[in-house]
Amino acid sequence: MASNIPIADPSVIPSNSASEPQNHLFSLVSLTSLFFMWGFITCLNDILIPYLKNAFDLSYTQAMLVQFCFFGAYFVVAIPAGWLVGKIGYKKGIVAGLLIASLGCVLFYPASALHVYAIFLFALFVLASGITILQVAANPFVTALGSPHTASSRLTMTQAFNALGTTVAPFFGAYLIFGGGNGVDTHISGDSSSLVQLPYLILAAALLGLAAIFSYLKLPDLGRKQTATVIEGSAWQHRHLRLGVVGIFLYVGAEVAIGSFLVNFLSQPDIAGLNEAQASKFIAYYWGGAMVGRFIGAFVMQKIAPGKVLAFNSAMVIILISSAVLFDGSLAMWSLLAVGLFNSIMFPTIFSLALNGLGTSAAQGSGLLCLAIVGGALLPLIQGMLADSVGLQISFVLPMLCYIFIAYYGLIGSKPTKALS
Repeated sequence: MASNIPIADPSVIPSNSASEPQNHLFSLVSLTSLFFMWGFITCLNDILIPYLKNAFDLSYTQAMLVQFCFFGAYFVVAIPAGWLVGKIGYKKGIVAGLLIASLGCVLFYPASALHVYAIFLFALFVLASGITILQVAANPFVTALGSPHTASSRLTMTQAFNALGTTVAPFFGAYLIFGGGNGVDTHISGDSSSLVQLPYLILAAALLGLAAIFSYLKLPDLGRKQTATVIEGSAWQHRHLRLGVVGIFLYVGAEVAIGSFLVNFLSQPDIAGLNEAQASKFIAYYWGGAMVGRFIGAFVMQKIAPGKVLAFNSAMVIILISSAVLFDGSLAMWSLLAVGLFNSIMFPTIFSLALNGLGTSAAQGSGLLCLAIVGGALLPLIQGMLADSVGLQISFVLPMLCYIFIAYYGLIGSKPTKALS
């Protein structure tokens, strides 16, 4: 891992004041809109992949370049994003991220008009670059708005609105991209190109609107802004942070891989035999389960240690994916869709557990965790290669293996240890 990572400092907890609780509540409510939007946008990739696969006659591996470019942006942009947020502050960083994401959405128009797959991939990279800046600013912001003891619960609650966006997105995408449920021809030609243009132009307008709103919002100052905080090994010396980076890498990769292949999986004749439009709507069950699970998890983790909840959920996912691999028909279909319910708390829980006890090194740890989101670029691509070589259904063994490590992290690896000397 790189030794010099400039990143904004989210670790300063606000001082107590009489008006502070109300300000924190307002800030959390405002930030939930961001979680909703990037969940919505990320989930649209699951609809876009089968559309582009058909439009350009792609293999599974080629189609997974969508996620490679989208989540690869997290790895490429996380370091400069941290520097940017550290230099201009949280609020301006959020506005910058929204503007860049809006530009990425606009680029879908020429990509579709010119019928060039590479331009689609570039547009996705730009869009994801803006989302990365939002992630770097907003996730640590939420963890700092309150007691560190309830950070997992608080971040899980805001992530529930991220899941709300992913629940709504399949209906939006199925209606505008696949014509609502009629199984229309998805090859890009003539009028069908507008099926991609319209939803992303709508998103561009929404992101611009949010940028305007956040530019006028008054958010609390959580501490000093800095041009750079250099990692000199302090955060990386914490074992639970290092394992948390691996956990984020594997979790994001597994979650993205499952979502990316859901439409194609449900379209298999021996699973459900649905067309793309029908299968796209079923993705809402996957992400809707994540939304419900996050609301439940936010309550449960106030009573039960987050690490134990993480391990239990991981074990349930392993059982469900095993059923999806070993069986056909409705059992396989609903087993894979049910994974979303237990995925629900994993990202915010791993994130907050990894930052636990880091103190002033929390900013550095946050940057490393954001870099680990690159798992969403690499693991789906590897699963695509497996799907092309051994078959789509058996390829889900790859994400199943990822959850074995996540279960270990919840039970053992997440326990804070003293930094190495």
